[in-house]
Amino acid sequence: MELTETKNQIIELEKKLLDAFANKNLVTLDELIHPNAIFILPNGLSVTKTNVLDNYHSGNSAFTNIHAANQLINIIDDTAIVSINLNMEGKYFDKIVNAQFRYLRVWKHTNNKWQVIATSGVPIQNQ
Repeated sequence: MELTETKNQIIELEKKLLDAFANKNLVTLDELIHPNAIFILPNGLSVTKTNVLDNYHSGNSAFTNIHAANQLINIIDDTAIVSINLNMEGKYFDKIVNAQFRYLRVWKHTNNKWQVIATSGVPIQNQ
């Protein structure tokens, strides 16, 4: 697969992933996230795919507005590394969230499809 084509595919998958988070589409999230994925949340917690899906299913995580900017993508063989700014509005458990974060997400092409294998997010100051 050509590098530009792969980057375009990752761009579309990122849009699909963020849309699934915003709309609590658990079927799509399950499809896009590898079973062994690890997430480092902006609060420093390390969680699994199961934790993430459970939090969205229960309503503990609910982000209604997610806006992406400043996306960088590097492709290395069967791995894509995405760095992206996300302005997120919603709630995480009992805390209202309206903030900007920088996320680093790793996609791997496995079993003939791209899936997220790792995500880490940190809060950033509005600039």
